Amino acid sequence: MHYIRLFGLIVVSIMVVLIPLFTHSPYYLDLIILIMLNSVLAMTFVMLLRVGLINLSITAFWGMGAYISAILIMNYDFPFWASLPASALVTGAIAWGLGYILIGRRSTGFSFVILSAVMGMLFTIVVSSISFLGGYIGIHNIPPPDPINMPFLPTIIFVSKVQYFYLMLILFVVIILICKALYSSWTGPAWAATGLDHRLAESVGINTFRFRMFAFTLASAIAGLMGSFYASYQGFIAPTTFGMWRNIYIQIYAILGGVGFVVSGPIIGSAVMTFLTEFLRPFNVIAPLITGILLIILIVFLPQGLLGLLQYKNIVTGWRLNTTKTREVILSAFHFK
Repeated sequence: MHYIRLFGLIVVSIMVVLIPLFTHSPYYLDLIILIMLNSVLAMTFVMLLRVGLINLSITAFWGMGAYISAILIMNYDFPFWASLPASALVTGAIAWGLGYILIGRRSTGFSFVILSAVMGMLFTIVVSSISFLGGYIGIHNIPPPDPINMPFLPTIIFVSKVQYFYLMLILFVVIILICKALYSSWTGPAWAATGLDHRLAESVGINTFRFRMFAFTLASAIAGLMGSFYASYQGFIAPTTFGMWRNIYIQIYAILGGVGFVVSGPIIGSAVMTFLTEFLRPFNVIAPLITGILLIILIVFLPQGLLGLLQYKNIVTGWRLNTTKTREVILSAFHFK
């Protein structure tokens, strides 16, 4: 079974890498780039959900990364390749500081939802009122990434969707590998235990505040990284791009695919929603109604998302875990038997 999965992964990877050879349409390449970007943002939502927190400030940190990168490039002559990691680091540092307010050592999951929602709404309002950041108009004419010069290879210049596709693909794969490594290490069980029952997790020695802070900081840094890419990819940014409605769509991507599938769920959900939105574009008047009805049907009949079909027998039991099962998960994860 392991070899079959590995072979399937290799085949899919080769097919993805060769996509620009099969389609020269900028439209479809743009859709695929946005699917990867939306998938990463949805992964950050699942990451916080894994520790029992519903994050409604993802677009705020995504926007922070975009604005930080644009300012560094346009006002301080930073090359894109320096502003890309700088945006992630600065956004992560801001998230770490705000985490003490949003998460708090004694706060509940409900308080985090409210505070993160307030932060998500305030970001658009604050940025819109700062003339240095372009106000409601935003920042335009953001330059593309600097050319890449490598020995014995032609210079890579970002003049079409193809170059952006491969750049996004590299970032996409790196982030997936980081997430997979964390979920496979001791951090993954700690996050799962914190999300299942944080009091019980603390009783066996897990510092739930520290693990929640780490998840929040990392997720925000990843969102900031995506913001930096997005700013140079689009060439302009505006406060309305990072509004609360985009937060809702990010949650839909994760829930539609299946929040129990930390990587594949967001990818499937993002792909389905992106293509569905484009398919319904000619029907602008009834498109939200059709989308809403489809989502309600999926949530009612597939509470574990589309990928829940792979585990159809588990759908009957749903998400309910009794205390005994929760204790077994936590103790087995940390070998406290």
